[in-house]
Amino acid sequence: MKEHKFELSVNTGFLVNRYTDPNYWVKEVSESIGINKVQFTADLINPSLPDELIKKKVSETKSELEIHEVEVTSTFTGAFTRLNNLTHPDEDFRDYYQKWFSKFVEISSDLGSKSMGSHFGILTQPDLDDDDSSKRLTEDAINRWVEVGKYAKELGIDTIFWEPMSISREYGETIEKAILLNNQLNDASDVYFSMCLDVDHGDLESPNKEDIDPYQWLSQCSDHYDMIHLKQSYENKGGHWPFTKEHNEKGKIIPNKLLNVVRQSVPRDIELVLELSFKERQPADRLSVTNVAESVEFWQESLA
Repeated sequence: MKEHKFELSVNTGFLVNRYTDPNYWVKEVSESIGINKVQFTADLINPSLPDELIKKKVSETKSELEIHEVEVTSTFTGAFTRLNNLTHPDEDFRDYYQKWFSKFVEISSDLGSKSMGSHFGILTQPDLDDDDSSKRLTEDAINRWVEVGKYAKELGIDTIFWEPMSISREYGETIEKAILLNNQLNDASDVYFSMCLDVDHGDLESPNKEDIDPYQWLSQCSDHYDMIHLKQSYENKGGHWPFTKEHNEKGKIIPNKLLNVVRQSVPRDIELVLELSFKERQPADRLSVTNVAESVEFWQESLA
């Protein structure tokens, strides 16, 4: 009988601006953090860069990945590429970002990833407040994601992840809305769309308290997700906290509880991604690698 297979990886968002060169950060991930699987973020090689710079950094990154036996298990947009993108109010900008995502497909494929992910889109407040604009932009974004998916499939990417967020401007802020959008994407697409559930997301103002309960998200979304963004989470959902002793004593994310909820769904491969971030304040900044390493060890022990 098939069982769930959990794969632990680290999102590279915390490296941005701290460890830029692949000849340093890949070694840091492999040796100092102690993991050989990463979720590569677009902020390290932004698709908007000139082609010659993209090719240069992709080549350098691939070389270091091979030397240190580190695998890119997935790719994702990051904090600096979290923009309106495919729901921008200006059609010319939406055209640009559709090409941008196609370029990200190429980068992802070149790095050996079989999946790529992002938030779905972000509406402006005026567009959210206008039902006609919101509907039009949402339908247009679905169509554009389908086109990106077609290109991704051609380049060997079999899954596109999208991440339910915490406010209505950013989509999927409730369990019901997230499942609906996921179904709409898959009904229109030949490539598989899957949710990346974040344990710290959900609408704090929802009248349904299940919408801010990460365990309810994991339970009710059932087989609609194949990826989980992990960080320690407090009741106020206030930060991407690492799984250190200090934060584990206060946080509500308990590995065994989380894994047991997931195991109640259809058995499949699930990527568990440590998506941690650290403010540019001391001592958090200089301890970023240390805290990621402690979080990796914490989850490795939980999965053993």
